[in-house]
Amino acid sequence: MTDLFKVAGTSLLSLVVLFLLCRLNGQRQISQLSMFDYINSITIGSIAAELATDLERWPHALTAMLVYGLCTALIDYLTCKSLRLRKLVNGQPLLLYRQGKLYRANLLHAKLDINEFLTQCRVAGYHDLSQLAAVILETNGQLSFLPVAEQRPATPQDLGLRVAPASLVIDLILDGQLLTENLAAAGLEEHWLKEQLHRCGIGQVRETALATWDGAGNFHAYRATDRPVKKDLFE
Repeated sequence: MTDLFKVAGTSLLSLVVLFLLCRLNGQRQISQLSMFDYINSITIGSIAAELATDLERWPHALTAMLVYGLCTALIDYLTCKSLRLRKLVNGQPLLLYRQGKLYRANLLHAKLDINEFLTQCRVAGYHDLSQLAAVILETNGQLSFLPVAEQRPATPQDLGLRVAPASLVIDLILDGQLLTENLAAAGLEEHWLKEQLHRCGIGQVRETALATWDGAGNFHAYRATDRPVKKDLFE
């Protein structure tokens, strides 16, 4: 029984330390991690598992976990400050294709054969290489595509149209909770918000799942309901 309590305690400690290290190292997704960050993440995770179960030497695992996490955070900080170190740790983007030419040396360096390259192009919606002006392998392992001018989507500027400036959408109510700081930042008042809710047929803030407003004056509110859907709409 004592060992079970120790496992529970070391597991909680492992979880807390792992959470703090993740927050320290940012909120990037797996697809945004460099190879160095990805390998370190796996290593830290394996050490965290050892910390949770090795009751005799858990301080050693905790020390190793902290060293890996802090060194990763330090290297990430230094790569933000030094271009040379950034190139050393993260590598550089590789040009794989441009204007009808496939760069086989760069494909080989990227460990990417032509079939896989064409597959990635098709997945991105480009079934014909003539639609592309260039393809670049980014440092996170993702391919980025530059379509030729004739294939890119038309913009309002291309069509000579004037459009309203883009503005951020601000959440005013979230899960029935009034976000007073967001309301003040938008320069709005609570009585105005309640009037808008009434116009949308919503009586109380607590009945609102989400309410948003943008700089163009567009207000949207969505009622919350706890009633189950009787029929599956996706059958």
